[in-house]
Amino acid sequence: MKTGIKIALSVAMLASLSFGSDQFAMSDADRAMYAEMSENNPADIMVADGEELLSYMGGDEGFAKYLGVSEDDLPAYIAGFPRYIKKFDMVVGLDQVIQAMMADGGHKPLKLKSGNMFSLLAYVKSIANGEKINIDVNANPQMKAAYALGEKTFMTRRGGRGLSCNSCHSADIVGRVLRTQPLPDLGAKGAKAAATWPAYRMTKSSLRTMQRRFQGCMKNALLKVIPIGSKQMVALEVYLTQKAKGSEINIPGLKR
Repeated sequence: MKTGIKIALSVAMLASLSFGSDQFAMSDADRAMYAEMSENNPADIMVADGEELLSYMGGDEGFAKYLGVSEDDLPAYIAGFPRYIKKFDMVVGLDQVIQAMMADGGHKPLKLKSGNMFSLLAYVKSIANGEKINIDVNANPQMKAAYALGEKTFMTRRGGRGLSCNSCHSADIVGRVLRTQPLPDLGAKGAKAAATWPAYRMTKSSLRTMQRRFQGCMKNALLKVIPIGSKQMVALEVYLTQKAKGSEINIPGLKR
């Protein structure tokens, strides 16, 4: 990761944690840990593992060739995912493209929920570090449909508690604290969450993807968990990535 990007990420992370807030109850030791990890993200090692895994499939050059773009154009192209890929005839995330590339290359595809896939996805997305998210939900009927489904999934109340994603991430409750962490307004235009996943989750001591984080939220809210890579889950990522359009990509992120 470029030094300038890492410093910018560290500053943003420290600000978002609201250390000075009375609501944000943390011990001095926890604050010190956050500050240290914002400078030395443990996931950097996992991103490096992802780079090595991709090298077996031709590295950046091979990935660009598989996507049908030049290596120079690869970062900007990655910044537009999830997107509709004609040869798959569906809207897909980068991890699904990686799976297909492995299968087409004669390799056994990694499961979307595996640690190695998380590392691969983190590296591939980090290729776009410094680029601004440029997803185009109006590019074709498939992307329009995915955005609409993602919005519906985000807003629909379900489960025994009658909760939706929006129940905890709307403008009405933004800033309130849940499990010592201020809740972000994920549905607002300009929300930057999609630009910072995959990320290292300190409470899990592991690298997680955005869709895996969605699953964690669903489980905690006692909702039926939507499978990673499913039409609904990809659509949810499309919806939130659109909200982050124009935000600069900084991978890996650092989350509680």
